[in-house]
Amino acid sequence: MQRNAFLFVAVSLLSGFGSTVLTLAAAVWILDLSGSVSLAGLGGLAVYAPVLAAPWLGALVDRLPRRRLLITANVLLAGVLLALVAVRSAGEIWLIFAVLLTRGVGYVILGAGESALLPASVPAEVLADVNGWRSSAQEGMKLIGPVAGAGLYAWQGGAAVAAVSAATALGTADLYAALHRLDDAAASPASHVPPVPRAAPASRRPSPSHRRPRRGSSRVGRPLAGLAVWWRAPAVRTPVTIAATAIAASGFTTAAVYSRVTDGIGLPPAFLGVLGSAQGAGSLVAGLMVGRLLARAGATTVAAAGAALFAAGCLGWMLPWWPATIAGSMVVGVGLPWALIAAIVAVQTHTPAHLLGRASATADAAMFGPIAVANPLGAAVVHLGAYVPLVLAALVVPTVAVLVVRPGRW
Repeated sequence: MQRNAFLFVAVSLLSGFGSTVLTLAAAVWILDLSGSVSLAGLGGLAVYAPVLAAPWLGALVDRLPRRRLLITANVLLAGVLLALVAVRSAGEIWLIFAVLLTRGVGYVILGAGESALLPASVPAEVLADVNGWRSSAQEGMKLIGPVAGAGLYAWQGGAAVAAVSAATALGTADLYAALHRLDDAAASPASHVPPVPRAAPASRRPSPSHRRPRRGSSRVGRPLAGLAVWWRAPAVRTPVTIAATAIAASGFTTAAVYSRVTDGIGLPPAFLGVLGSAQGAGSLVAGLMVGRLLARAGATTVAAAGAALFAAGCLGWMLPWWPATIAGSMVVGVGLPWALIAAIVAVQTHTPAHLLGRASATADAAMFGPIAVANPLGAAVVHLGAYVPLVLAALVVPTVAVLVVRPGRW
């Protein structure tokens, strides 16, 4: 089982590099071909739009053998990425958007499938640690991948970047195929009642109401069945709500941070790269620490602590001193992954195995979907002053955490 843990971390390294190496390069590619900054910005929308279909894509994950689905999806994704080799002029920009949209669908399916497969592949006592290591691996690739992709694009062009991304997808498929003695039938929703993870305490076992419905029940086929299961479980609903609020607030404050750097402190825009690296460093540390914290304190406490750290980071961004801005980014880099990983582990621990695909995908949609609204809203509110979004975020995130953790007091 420790071999499986290593393989899942390797998957995060390889797939994380493959995705981030393409992200910036694709935007630059669109900009070079079209000359339009707005069109280049829409590339990100194509990648993240499929999250709106997460409950339905998660239902697909629950209906198919998960390891085979992950292998097949990566192989197909590699073929789709290679289609970018045909892009030669502005007339083929549509092909870049089509590939990015397909890539976004792949993100949802692969994310839900991996999150659902992980609890059946590693012991329950190391589940939080593995999720933390995976997060650190992904954050590390965010520091390397965009720079590597931009450099490769400048050297050899977009086709070379697409080929590298396709190769990482094939390598990821090989890693899934190497998982040790994994029974695909055990991951199939029609096979048997999902077992309770080994060594899991009684308080973390699914309640009788969460047992698998009879075969043929309409509840199994409903895309929102995963939402119904974890929304009724406070141990899952609470950390997911905290993580969703913190992640939305991070999007809400993006424009404010830009304004504080350029207008408030008077530093060049390039300093934003330093803040991004500082946040990435904090996320690396957070991923290495979070497993032990979850084992000692539980998902709800860790998510609430992450919310508090995010609020503290917002306060650091407000100080008129560049070292405090860097420190604020590092603190946010710790807080956001704590909240996110706590929510992921809560979903994995308290959701029946046959609903994990839908529950994971729906939780991802709940946590990341609000960014689509929060980001432009923050860009509008920043015209009232850069401090306004930061103060609102610093107040709202911990307040929501307190309200959902101790609802009986309010």
